[in-house]
Amino acid sequence: MRKDPSDSSNLPAPTGMHFPDALPLLVLKNQVVFPISLAPLVVNEEAERLLIHDATKGDGLIVVATQRPGTEEVHRLENLFDVACLGRLVQVQYSPTGELNVVIQSLRRCYLTGLVRQSPYMVVRLRPIEEEQVPLEKLEPLAMALKLQMANLVALSPSIPDNAARILDNIPNPGHMADIIAANLDFSLEEKQRILATTNPEKRLRTLMGLVQREIELLEISTKIQAEVKNSFEKQQREYFLRQQLKAIQEELGMSETAQPEIAAYREKLEALDLPEEVRAEAFRELERLSKMNDASAEYHVSTTYLDTFLELPWNTVTKDKLNMKNAEAILDEDHFGLQKVKKRIVEYLAVRKLKPDAHGPILCFLGPPGTGKTSLGASIARALGRKYFRMSLGGMRDEAEIRGHRKTYVGALPGRIIQGLRKAGSKNPVFILDEIDKVGNDFRGDPSSALLEVLDPAQNGAFVDHYLNVPFDLSGVMFIATANNADTIPWALRDRMEIIDIASYTQEEKLQIARKYLVPRQLEEHGLTASQLRIGLPALRKIISGYTREAGVRNLNREIAHVCRGCAKKFAGRRRKPIHITVKDLKEYLGSERNFYDTARRTRLPGVVIGLAWTPVGGDILFIEAARMPGKGKLLLTGQLGDVMKESAQAALSFIRSNAGKLGIPPETFSECDLHLHFPAGAVPKDGPSAGVALLTAITSLLLGKRVKHTLAMTGEITLRGVVLPVGGVKEKVLAAIRAGIKEVILPERCGVDLEEIPKDVRDKLTVHLVKRMNEVLKIALGVEI
Repeated sequence: MRKDPSDSSNLPAPTGMHFPDALPLLVLKNQVVFPISLAPLVVNEEAERLLIHDATKGDGLIVVATQRPGTEEVHRLENLFDVACLGRLVQVQYSPTGELNVVIQSLRRCYLTGLVRQSPYMVVRLRPIEEEQVPLEKLEPLAMALKLQMANLVALSPSIPDNAARILDNIPNPGHMADIIAANLDFSLEEKQRILATTNPEKRLRTLMGLVQREIELLEISTKIQAEVKNSFEKQQREYFLRQQLKAIQEELGMSETAQPEIAAYREKLEALDLPEEVRAEAFRELERLSKMNDASAEYHVSTTYLDTFLELPWNTVTKDKLNMKNAEAILDEDHFGLQKVKKRIVEYLAVRKLKPDAHGPILCFLGPPGTGKTSLGASIARALGRKYFRMSLGGMRDEAEIRGHRKTYVGALPGRIIQGLRKAGSKNPVFILDEIDKVGNDFRGDPSSALLEVLDPAQNGAFVDHYLNVPFDLSGVMFIATANNADTIPWALRDRMEIIDIASYTQEEKLQIARKYLVPRQLEEHGLTASQLRIGLPALRKIISGYTREAGVRNLNREIAHVCRGCAKKFAGRRRKPIHITVKDLKEYLGSERNFYDTARRTRLPGVVIGLAWTPVGGDILFIEAARMPGKGKLLLTGQLGDVMKESAQAALSFIRSNAGKLGIPPETFSECDLHLHFPAGAVPKDGPSAGVALLTAITSLLLGKRVKHTLAMTGEITLRGVVLPVGGVKEKVLAAIRAGIKEVILPERCGVDLEEIPKDVRDKLTVHLVKRMNEVLKIALGVEI
C-alpha cells in the first residue's frame, strides 16, 4: 500500500489563533457539514488531493461548502451555498484501493465572501458567523420537546440506532444538539442548508422540530398503510393459494402420502387402535399436520416424536390378574417375612377383583422407617398379581412438569414421568410405585404434590391429561403404591387420597429370621459363596443385630453380613479350602469392636435422670433426660436443641410439681431459691413433641426429692396441668427400642394399650408394661411416692 507523507492521525492541535481571512475550499456534493461534528470523506480528484496535502503541512484548517443542486461548474462561488463551515483535518490516510480517506472536524459557521484563486484548487475569503445569544430558559423546553420527538422517531424508524435518544441526553448545549440531529437525519439538501444558515438556536430548534414531526407522521402513515395492505389480503384466498402451492410442491418432490410410507404406516397403526373418539381425533389431526410438513423441518421431527410416543403407549394393553389368593400369599411370604397387615390387604384386593373384575385399583401408602422393605414389597405385589412393575422416585422432585409433562411446542419436550412409566411398563394396569412421596418439594416451577392429586384420585384419574399428549389417558386400572418415612411432610390433601398402611420396625426375632432366610443366602450368592463354605451361626447373627446395628429396618444388617462375606471371600480366594463357621468371637475379626453400648445403669445412678422413649423417622430410640439445680431465683433452663412443644411440656411439668409441692413434701421456698436446668444429651439432634412430658415431670420430681429412678425403667406419655397422662404415637417403635437397650419395665398411657397388640407376644413377655392414667401412678411406680 502506498503511504503519503501527510498520512497522520495526530495532526497539529488547535491553538487560540485569530479567525483566518482566507482558506482552501473543499466543495461537497449532496452533503452538508454541521459544526461540532466529524465528517468522514473520500477524496478522489487530484486537485482535492493537493488541497489536503498542502493543508496538512500547515494548521490543517480548510473551508467546507456544499454545491447548490442543479449546478455543474464547481469553481464558481455563485454555484455554492454562501454559508459554509470552517473545519480542521483530524485524520488523513490512504485506503488499500488508493483512495484518500479524510476525517474533518467541523468547528463553526462562516460566510464565503470572495474568491482569492481558482487553481490548482479554490482559495476563498471568509467571515465568521456569530451565534445569536438566547437565554437558556427559552431553549431548554424546546430541547426537551425535541428529545421526546426523537424518542418517538427512534421507536418508529428501523434505520436509527436504539441508543440515539440516550446520546442526545449527554449533549448539554441545545444549539449543538440541533446541529447533530440535522447532520444525522435524512432531510433534503435545501432543508439541511437552511438549518445550517440559521444562527438563532431557538429558530433552529423550532425548524428542526417541524421537520422531525413530519418524519414521524410519514412513518406512522407508512406503518398504517402496510398493516392495512397486509390485512386486506383475504385469509381464505391466501390459505387456498398456499395449500394449492404446497400440494403442487409436495407432488413435485414426491412428498404426498402415497410417496411417504411413514405417513401410511402411522395411519395404519392408529386405525388399528381402539381409542376414545377425542383421542382418535387428536391423533389424526397431528397426522394430518405431519403430512403437510417438509421432512427436513424441525417441526416434522417434533411431530413424528409425538406420534411415536403416542403409539408406544399401552392404550389397549392390559395384563390379566392372577386371582389365585393362595398363590399370591405364597409369593408374598417367599419374598418378605412378617408384614401381615400388608399381605392381608393384598389378598383382600384379589378377593374383590374376583367378585368385581372392573374394580378400581387401590391407592396404598406404605408408611414406615427406612429398610423395612416398603419398596421391594411393591415388586412382590406385582409378581403376586402377575402385573408389570414400575418404580418412580419422587425424592427431591420440585417441578410440576415431571408429573404432567411439557407442552410439545417446547424444545426437547417429553411426557411426564407417569406416562413415561406406563410406556416403559408396556401395560395399562401395572403396579406403579411412587417412592419417597413424603420428600416431594416445590418451588417457582410448581408443586408436584398438587399434580399428584389428580393422579391419586380414583374419581379423576380415569381421564388424566398429560401436557405433552394433550389427550386424556385412563389411569384407573393402575395400582398406585406410595412409600414414605414420615406422614407429617405429606400434604393433607394428598394423604387423604391414599390408604395408609403402617409398616413398623422389626423386632430382634424378626430381624434374625429375615437375616437367616433372606439376607444371608442373598449375600452368599452375591459373593460367590455357598452354604457349605460359609455358615453364620444364630448367636453371631444376634450379636450383629444387637451390637453392630441400631435401626428399625434391616439395611445396615444386610451391609454387615455383606462385610462378613467379603472377608470370607478374601480367604477363599487365597486358596483356603476348609469351611468357615462364624461365631460370636469371630465377629471382631471381620466387623471390628462392638459399636452399640447401653450404659443405663451408670447414667441413672444419680437422682434427676430418667430414661424416656422417642420416635424418629428411622425407628424408636431411648432418650436420657437429666435435671440439675443450683442457687438462683426460680428460673427454668432447657438445653439440648428442643422444639417449642417440648419446652411447653417442661413448663407444664414444673407447674404440676409446684401446684402439688405440699403433697410431694417439697418445701415451697425451693422454687424461689434455686434454678432448674433440664438437659437432653445428644445436643446436635433436634428434639420435639409432647411425649416426653411424663419423663420430664419424673426427672424434676426425682431431683427435688433426691430419689433415684430405676435404670431398667423407661417411660413415655403426654401430661396435662391436672396430671392426666395422654396417649402418644409410635408405641411399637418405642417399645422395641426399650428392649434393645435392655429395659425391663415401661410406663405407657393406658389408652396406648391397644397399640401393644402390634408387638409379638414373645417380645411383650420380655417387658413389664405399666399402663397409667395419671401422674400419681407414674410417680408411685418410678419413685415410690404417693400423692
